[in-house]
Amino acid sequence: MIPSDSPGRSRKKLVVGLGNPGTKYEGTRHNVGFEIIDQLARNPSTSSFQRKFDGFLAETEIAYHKILLLKPETFMNLSGRSVRQAFQFYKLDPTDLLVVCDDLSLPLGKLRLRPSGSDGGQKGLKDIITQLGTSDFARLRIGIGERGPIDAADFVLSRFRSTEKPMMDDALILATQAIAVWADQGIDAAMNRFNGSASP
Repeated sequence: MIPSDSPGRSRKKLVVGLGNPGTKYEGTRHNVGFEIIDQLARNPSTSSFQRKFDGFLAETEIAYHKILLLKPETFMNLSGRSVRQAFQFYKLDPTDLLVVCDDLSLPLGKLRLRPSGSDGGQKGLKDIITQLGTSDFARLRIGIGERGPIDAADFVLSRFRSTEKPMMDDALILATQAIAVWADQGIDAAMNRFNGSASP
């Protein structure tokens, strides 16, 4: 079981990856948040995922910090309900939260970290802001490429082309490194090192 916090223990941090549940959506552009959580979960210290808070929750250790990993199972546009439950249960501050999601406006594989801000049209982020009543939490956006003439809804649910996959694989590695810096040194240090980073 994932233990609850007890008096005297340092507060955990929560990394949330956004996506849609089910095999139908595996590997789609909209699910890069889930991909990041799965990458982080490969750490040998990671507990098994459990169904909790309308999602799948695990705990890992990153840079000697206890990190909760959450994949909401509510579908992208209703991600906030799952995040709010975990956020309230563990009595977190907004600075303890990092949300990872795709970004349609960023070039393929490019990273952008922010300490707060608007949802930027990302509906999962929008619902989290609504449910938490604040936008003062960190977010890591990962560029999924330009859609061109394709409808945005169709594009985000499409899969990466074979020529795009190497760049995205590199971006996922960079993203996990950025998360480690955020966990250990804070959002400013992560922004300074990784904003604008992208696979060559």
